[in-house]
Amino acid sequence: MPTLQFKGKNIIWNHHLSIPYHTLDEVEKLHYNPDKSNGNIIIEGDNLLALKALLPQFHGQIKCIYIDPPYNTGNEHWIYNDNVNSPLLNNWLGKEVGSDDMTKHDKWLCMMVPRLKLLRELLSDDGAIFISIDENEQSSLRIIMDEIFGSECFVSCLTVVNNLKGRNDKKNIATCNEYLLIYQRKNWESYGIPLTEEQLKIYKYEDDKGNKYALRDLRKRGRPDRREDRRNMWFPIYYNPKTKECSLFKKSDFVEITPKRGDGSDGRWRWGRDRVEKYLSWLHPRYSKSKNRWDIDHRVYLDLNLDSDISDEESDDDDFTYLRTSKSKSFWMESSISSDIALRELKELFKIPPFDYPKAVSYIKKIIQMSCSENEIVLDSFGGSGTTMHAVMDLNKEDGKNRQCILIQMTEATELEPKKNICKDITRERIKRAIDKYEYESGIKYFQIGTPIDAESLLSGKLPTFRQFAEYVYYLCTGEHIKDKSVINEKMFLVGEHNNSVIYLIYKQDFEKLTKLALNLTISEKIISDNPKKKIIVYAPACFLEEDYMKEKNIEFVGIPYNLFHRENGVD
Repeated sequence: MPTLQFKGKNIIWNHHLSIPYHTLDEVEKLHYNPDKSNGNIIIEGDNLLALKALLPQFHGQIKCIYIDPPYNTGNEHWIYNDNVNSPLLNNWLGKEVGSDDMTKHDKWLCMMVPRLKLLRELLSDDGAIFISIDENEQSSLRIIMDEIFGSECFVSCLTVVNNLKGRNDKKNIATCNEYLLIYQRKNWESYGIPLTEEQLKIYKYEDDKGNKYALRDLRKRGRPDRREDRRNMWFPIYYNPKTKECSLFKKSDFVEITPKRGDGSDGRWRWGRDRVEKYLSWLHPRYSKSKNRWDIDHRVYLDLNLDSDISDEESDDDDFTYLRTSKSKSFWMESSISSDIALRELKELFKIPPFDYPKAVSYIKKIIQMSCSENEIVLDSFGGSGTTMHAVMDLNKEDGKNRQCILIQMTEATELEPKKNICKDITRERIKRAIDKYEYESGIKYFQIGTPIDAESLLSGKLPTFRQFAEYVYYLCTGEHIKDKSVINEKMFLVGEHNNSVIYLIYKQDFEKLTKLALNLTISEKIISDNPKKKIIVYAPACFLEEDYMKEKNIEFVGIPYNLFHRENGVD
């Protein structure tokens, strides 16, 4: 597999591992309709820190990730600011990446790699990541995604026409498109895209139960060159024009119909003999005077839920029927997804659009429709103007489902503009105004990146809450997020269970009390009595138990803060 070399690659390739976990602190005054938030959250801060902070709670839980990172055109005024301990990268800090920067591609890749690695960890096994990009970094992104996700996880690279007029600021060619790169985690399957009004018009027939259907040619266009096609997909079907009866057996007064191609040579049917026999009533033979021959159409039902005799295997077969959706094409060109529409949508909420090149709500809705069904989570770590959450809310209102959305956005404050806060003043404000204007039954909770959970912070007295620390300890110990948070019990020091192990955290959010806490005999006997025959893992500032006793009782001690990141065997 090809790999991409760039300045700083060896330095940042595993940089995401050194990023400390941070707490996510609620900013209640910036919540909006919090009782209706239903998991919708906006996080203010560096997306690298925010993504790491999300891991304990959302590892492997995100079904759809959409990001619209800087395209690195040289006109976006972005700055490389990751805190990497390297003379090379430190020399890049705080400097705007311009079009004449000879290292702009290296900087962009150094910025993207650790974020992509964390996004991959957050993605569910049946999830997919969608990345908008243009020609400046499309080729580099494709190679680096192959390295991080695996080339076998590549799904598609869609061409998206988002500017029908073309951008005339480009030399020689007026660019009218960009790209949408799609990678899966392991086994993503698209839900398809709902049929358009134009597509729905072909369902103009009804059966005796009132179920709508369209007609489609039963002939397959290809030639039956393969032996199995000749054996299984070429056979005569017999039809009585008077009684309108179809059969697989030759009868008197029945005409013989075979699959013919346009040039009159033998073709093949879309369905095999067994399926034709099962659905003979769905066949509609027709005579073509111009061709002087019989052909056959089959029914394509609009809604399979009305037909209980259809197997799951058949319902997934494109040659058989549809479930109100169609496959996405690799070329998107619709006025509803254009940048002009996106600007118009922003103007409806802000008198002056705060972004030059936003994405249209319909564009993001198509992505979500392909990836999310009922209660799944959408994540956008380059939140921008908030289009992704707007699209989630709009789609939920449209189809009555309950998807959730997480947005991350930096303030982008500078020395010249220290009070600048895109996350609060644009991202959050857009969602607030959209909820009011379009009457969405939804809300948001607002968070800021808080205290790092590392040895230095703990020793300096910057302490997380017990619940925040417990969620982090569970993830650290098991590599998974804790599913049932109701089991966390600060009074009992209980974090949770995993397989045949139970995890405890002896901790208080008080530095003076914390220095006096330890795993002692009284606490250990209570834990042992509550958890017979289980492995016991205890995180605590100190331990006053004998090693032989701990071995006999199957207790593993992990010291905090010095041994906070120690994970020798993990849990069973």
